[in-house]
Amino acid sequence: MLMGEGGCISEARPAANVHPTPQTHFEIDPQALIDAHRAARHAGAPQVIGYFHSHPVGTAAPSATDRASASGDGRVWAILAGDDVTFWRDGEAGFSALSFAVIDG
Repeated sequence: MLMGEGGCISEARPAANVHPTPQTHFEIDPQALIDAHRAARHAGAPQVIGYFHSHPVGTAAPSATDRASASGDGRVWAILAGDDVTFWRDGEAGFSALSFAVIDG
């Protein structure tokens, strides 16, 4: 899960992939997601602003499976493939590519 505020990701928090076929699909452990949202209720706590997963065989772009499972909730998806990482906004009309910068500190 991607944690942060607004458009700034401050933490990538791992969660188990509980999908029955994790080689080709992903499903975030529901309890981990619930726990993250509960923790985000506290003042000053980072919010769940998105999700990340990898494409071990493929490109760092939303796959047909990603598009089919997306909820259009406006969250950020980071997709990793090899040495590449891309960021996408999951909007009502589908995914749109996002630019990003890495800021130390």
